[in-house]
Amino acid sequence: MILTAFHGFCMALADSVPGVSGGTIAFILGFYDRFINALHGLFRGNWKQRKAALTYLLKLGIGWGIGMVSCVVLLSSLFEQNIYFMSSLFLGLTVCSIPFVAMAEQEALENWRNSGFLLVGVAAVVGLTLLRTRAVGLGAINYAQLQPLQFGWIFLSGAVAITAMVLPGISGSSVLLIAGVYLPTIQAVHSLLGLQLVVIPGLCALGLGVLTGIGLSIRAIRSALQNHRSAMVWLVLGLMLGSLYAIANGPASLDTPLPPLSFTNFQIPAFLLGIVLLFALEGLKKTMEKKDGGNK
Repeated sequence: MILTAFHGFCMALADSVPGVSGGTIAFILGFYDRFINALHGLFRGNWKQRKAALTYLLKLGIGWGIGMVSCVVLLSSLFEQNIYFMSSLFLGLTVCSIPFVAMAEQEALENWRNSGFLLVGVAAVVGLTLLRTRAVGLGAINYAQLQPLQFGWIFLSGAVAITAMVLPGISGSSVLLIAGVYLPTIQAVHSLLGLQLVVIPGLCALGLGVLTGIGLSIRAIRSALQNHRSAMVWLVLGLMLGSLYAIANGPASLDTPLPPLSFTNFQIPAFLLGIVLLFALEGLKKTMEKKDGGNK
């Protein structure tokens, strides 16, 4: 129970920030296959499989919820006051996670015929980032004053983001960042915690998108990883590399846009802290596994 909740907490830490996906953390901490199978069992399994999957996901969800609420309260003010520090931190997390995935999937990466999917992943993320930057008619997202078209955009963003979240690659938060929805969502959740109920319709649109996305995508993701793992791993690495560009452009997605991350505002201590945090998670994993084993 404690170890599963800890896994959920770690996923929330990753899911709440652009860079490392919850799927990547699940991969690094060694419970990714169980997580994917539980999601598949919940939507596609028989009664016994659904009961077991629900029990596991509830334990995971408890830790995830605690981690997400904690992060939202903290990140809302950090983004407003230290956007370049946070962007540099996310770059460190992402850069460090790439070799973790590559080392874990050495066998899949030996098939160089699928290396073209690396470029596909990079192009997809960079293209989406540029598309959002040049998008016309959407305007800045404000959950308290949403237009009809923006409800649809938030729904679509949620559906795509949850698909990214369960992949060990680009994070759901990176997708929301690319779509221009990440910072408004953090602010909206923070407002909801302050009982500002005007943001509920927009958050419901996001939630419906998440449920729709996971229901439609989990079977395809599971099948692709089982039957075309090499191509998927190359694609995932491409998505992760492309997300570096999206993170660097994060400051430009603020309500009052700032210049993108560059050599002049890049903060090396924050970058190094991101690397240290990922290694710390690996150490915590081993500690929690020992404690969980001792309780059995």
